[in-house]
Amino acid sequence: MPGPHGHGSVLKRRTGWEGTLERRKDRVGGTGQGEQTGRKGQVGRPPGRVRRLATPVGILAAVAGAFAYVGSVDPNESGHYPVCPLLKLTGVLCPGCGGLRSAHAFIHGDLGAALEANAIATVGYFLFAAVWALWLVRAWRGQPLRIGLAPVWWWGVGAVLLIFTVVRNLPFGSALAP
Repeated sequence: MPGPHGHGSVLKRRTGWEGTLERRKDRVGGTGQGEQTGRKGQVGRPPGRVRRLATPVGILAAVAGAFAYVGSVDPNESGHYPVCPLLKLTGVLCPGCGGLRSAHAFIHGDLGAALEANAIATVGYFLFAAVWALWLVRAWRGQPLRIGLAPVWWWGVGAVLLIFTVVRNLPFGSALAP
């Protein structure tokens, strides 16, 4: 039911996002929620597309900043980054061990060294890029990013991480260790 307690009204009030139905009503001259709330045409508010792109662009800026720092401060030199607590306490490599070295090599264009340092992290960089690009395109079009994965996929990701962790700590899996 439309109105202050209807479906999507909280999203509309907090973000200014309008669904397709509301945009059609505004074009035809009907009374969409945008006209009722008085948000259309407010002075000082950025246009809808700019607001929609702000979050994915902000996330990219944060990730690029982190990668720039790791690219400029070499994790192969001791003293710049803390040691993995699991590795320090138990001697066991976690799935993230070697991730900073992988990111450093990736930034410098050495894909082979990035894969040697942490293959899972390197695959994650490409996965992040693909999801981010999808997010940006959907935000540009005014569509929300919805990636609905069945629980079996999440269990699969967990199983891959567990197998990767176990194998890299065994003698025959030393190629996966950083």
